[in-house]
Order: sequence, then structure tokens, then C-alpha cells
Amino acid sequence: MFLFRFISFLFGYVNILVKGENLEKFLNKAASRGIFLWDIRRVGENEILVKTRLSAVKPLRHIGRTTGSLFRFKAREGLPFIISRLKKRKSLLLGAMLFLIGLYSLSSFIWFIDIKGNKALPAEKVLQIAAEGGLKPGVIRFKVDEARVEGYMRDKLPEVYYISVEISGTRATIEIAEKTIKRKEEQHPASIVAQKAGLVKEVLVLVGNPLVKEGDTVVPGQTLISGIIPPPEPSGSVPGDSAGDPGLNPPPVLPPAYVHAAGVVRARVWYEGYGEVFLVEDGIRKTGNSISRVCIKISGREIILKGDRSIPFADYEVQRNVKKAPGWRNLSIPVEIITEVYNETESFRVSRSRAEALELARQNALESARSGIGDDAQIIEEKTGEVSLKNPENIVRMRAYVETLEDIGIERPIERQQ
Repeated sequence: MFLFRFISFLFGYVNILVKGENLEKFLNKAASRGIFLWDIRRVGENEILVKTRLSAVKPLRHIGRTTGSLFRFKAREGLPFIISRLKKRKSLLLGAMLFLIGLYSLSSFIWFIDIKGNKALPAEKVLQIAAEGGLKPGVIRFKVDEARVEGYMRDKLPEVYYISVEISGTRATIEIAEKTIKRKEEQHPASIVAQKAGLVKEVLVLVGNPLVKEGDTVVPGQTLISGIIPPPEPSGSVPGDSAGDPGLNPPPVLPPAYVHAAGVVRARVWYEGYGEVFLVEDGIRKTGNSISRVCIKISGREIILKGDRSIPFADYEVQRNVKKAPGWRNLSIPVEIITEVYNETESFRVSRSRAEALELARQNALESARSGIGDDAQIIEEKTGEVSLKNPENIVRMRAYVETLEDIGIERPIERQQ
């Protein structure tokens, strides 16, 4: 039906009001000649409204004369009539063309720049550096090289370790990740240790003694950047000042320096999750219906203050909150206020196909694996696999493995050795 209406729109069609006493004969003759009429509606005793293609108008005129029927055009629809109207209104056509050209031209420029991820870094500074790199409002988006802008901003902004520029339509998005370095006073020395196991990918040391490098495998608690900087090794000997001793005195032993280590250690970290779903699951769930009741209990006797005495549910769960009257010195007042909420429950059974159960187990496994991932972690890859069983059971099991790239370092204070 859509194809027919589309073809009719391309070639044009008309709405015709046909009047006469031989309307059935008019319709039969049109059908016998292969003229297709649609949306035929009777609007009066001797009047019908029909639609037909533009090419059928001339044969219908002949049929109208032979059957004594008169018809009048009510509407002309379709592409040919639209073109004809536009030809009569050249200024309107010119305006529409200019509007489309202007709209296309405006969509070729970047008008909006969004910045995400900046906390301590001012947005004005990011926009200024981006403009120096070639990205600013009003520039033609086809002339902007995202990789070049990213490299320029990375060189000009050493306080960030990740920059991404993405252009979509007339909007550009700059996403940055700042180096989270906390300034501590020197009298509180600390080291940076690993809070998770992983494979070191990047080490950026600002203060401290690095103990790991790219490619090292680290375990939780291992020191990554030490706050203890060993003294430099002696480069030579000092001549003795004793006239009778031609030997040399050993150089003085310098103590190590204690600093507050600062830096970023990014590593690849792997997380594992597990999920299982029953093919046929039986259980008990709440229906959503509930009632509440408030009682006062005095010396073991309960008096209902609010709510029904009888519970209208056959199966239910009870949530009880008890508040006791405060005591006075060594006396305890045997009065309690009890609030009870009765939630109706029902038994249920859910049957799932194996494909549905696998998908649900996969989602549960991924959710379990992602639960230990921090907000600043970058997910690199996610994999899932079914746990195969020798004997078929009423359950499917899935394991998920998520690989991330994240900063694994945390600060740990160290004590000065006397």
C-alpha cells in the first residue's frame, strides 16, 4: 500500500466529485477499462468522491459523458502539482533553495564546544589552547584534524594525561582526564603503593623514587613510587688531612631523604564476575499489596491503636519496628510501640529458554565484574563465556572478564627512621 501511494504521489493524483444518477454504471465502466479508483466515498444521494491518477482523467471525462455523470476536481495532489505551484512562485522556490543552502553551510561549521572531565583546570584555558591548535567556534569542521588538536593540547597541558577530541555535527566535545596529584606537606612523607594487581602500562613520577617500570607485574601492597630517596653514591675519595697518614678517610654517610611521593601509575587490571540463572525458577515474591498496623504493648498485652485486627492476606511477610519507652534510673517501663507492615506474597514460576537464560546470566556476570571497577577506570575489553557442565542441569552459568586501564596507586604514610 505504501508503494502504491508513493508511486501515485510521484505521478500525481486528483480528488474528483462525481454527480449523476448512474454512478454504479460510471464505476463499472471505469473498472472495465482498467482505470483504478480508490478511497471511494458516498457524500450525497447522487454524489461520490473518488481518487484517481492524473493519467486517468481524460478517459474518465469520456466515461462521464456516456453515463451522463458530471465531475468536478476537489483537490490536486502529488509531485507534478507541487512543481507547478513552485513554478508560479519562483520567489518562494528561490527562498527555499537559499534556506537549504544556508542550512547546509551553517552545518559545516563548528558552533559549540563542550568540555568534559575538567575539575581543577579552568574551561577557559582549555578553550584557549584548543583555539591555538585549530579548534574554535566558527571554524569549518572539515578542516579540523582531531589528532593534531589532541597532540597540540597534550603538549601545552602537562597537567592532563588523557585528551580526546570528537566532532559530531556542529558540536565538538573535548574530554580530558587530569593528573590527580595531591600536594602534601613535606613533614608527612608517604609512598605510593598498588591497591590492585595489574600490569604496569605507564609510570609518571613527579616526586619520589620509582620502583616499577612499564611491563612490570605488581601485586596489592607493592610499593610503586617510594617516598624514601636514597642518598647519592660517593663519586671519589677525600684525601686525609693527617700529615703522618698518607691514607684516605672514608666519605661521610648521608641519610636518605623522606618526601611525599607524587605521581601516576596506570596499569592494566583484570576483573572477573560470575552469573547464574535458572531455566525454571520457583520462588516467592511480593505482590505490592500491603497494610500497616500500630500497636502498644503493655506488660505483654498488645492493644491495636491503628489498623485491622485480622490480616487479609493468606501469605505475607512482616516487617516489625519496636520502640521501647525510655527507662528512669533503675526502673524499666514495660511499654512498647510496635509498628508492623504486612506485605502480601505469592508463589511464582518463571520458565526461560536457554538463550534467554544465557543472556540474563551474561548480564549478571558483567554486572558482577564491573562492581569492583572505579569511576576513573577506562574499560578496554569485555569477554564472557559459558561454564560448561558435564551433566545438564536446570541452570546456566556464565563468567565475565573485564580488562581496564586505571590508576592503581594509593598513598601510604611512612615513618622516618632515626
